[in-house]
Amino acid sequence: MNPADDDMPGQEGGDDLLAAEYVLGALPADERAAAARRIEADPAFARLVDAWEARLSPMASGYGEAEPPASVKQALDRRLFGAAERTSKRGAVWNSLFFWRGLATAAIAALLLVIAILAMAPPIAQITGDRLVASLSAEGSDVHYFVVYDPRTAQIGLSHVSGARGAGRDFELWVIEGKQPPASLGVIPAGSNVRLRVADALRRKIESGAVFAISLEPAGGSPTGQPTGPVVATGDLKTI
Repeated sequence: MNPADDDMPGQEGGDDLLAAEYVLGALPADERAAAARRIEADPAFARLVDAWEARLSPMASGYGEAEPPASVKQALDRRLFGAAERTSKRGAVWNSLFFWRGLATAAIAALLLVIAILAMAPPIAQITGDRLVASLSAEGSDVHYFVVYDPRTAQIGLSHVSGARGAGRDFELWVIEGKQPPASLGVIPAGSNVRLRVADALRRKIESGAVFAISLEPAGGSPTGQPTGPVVATGDLKTI
């Protein structure tokens, strides 16, 4: 057993289940941070995480991001409370600890059901050693991302471990090859697990063993084409 196993939560469920929960973003903050540390130290566990990302990514491919309009909540208020009682009862229900605990329990149960179904599915093909991973962090910064680059699909998968971008700010991902100026890979979308497509011109830089860096930029990304804010995380790419 390597040292990283000693502080790893969830061992009774197996590494495969733990990797699935990490990719789904279902782990508490402390357990997620411990899993991220283990990804750096344990290549076998890193491959499990990568495999679950490949298995689960099709589930999200058919859904775009959308914010529900205010009319949806108003319609729910009318159905739940009626027009006359909407104002007085709305606060009591939406602020009820019992209500939110019940909602969270139902969501977790549905999530575990999805994991159980996928776990019983035939195993996917063994991940080959052509994927590159990087753990991006920096001293004095709480921003931490785990990154997987797949040259077969020209996509970068990013798992957000910790660190907030703040109101009106965005994280931007850069690739740095040797002493050349940083090249932007794009603004990192908000979310626990997101993906970026890599332009053909930047694939060679990544596959040559370049360094990844994340800077904090104004909303929408750097206005100059180069990092303008502080670099909050960096990391070297490694083959798995």
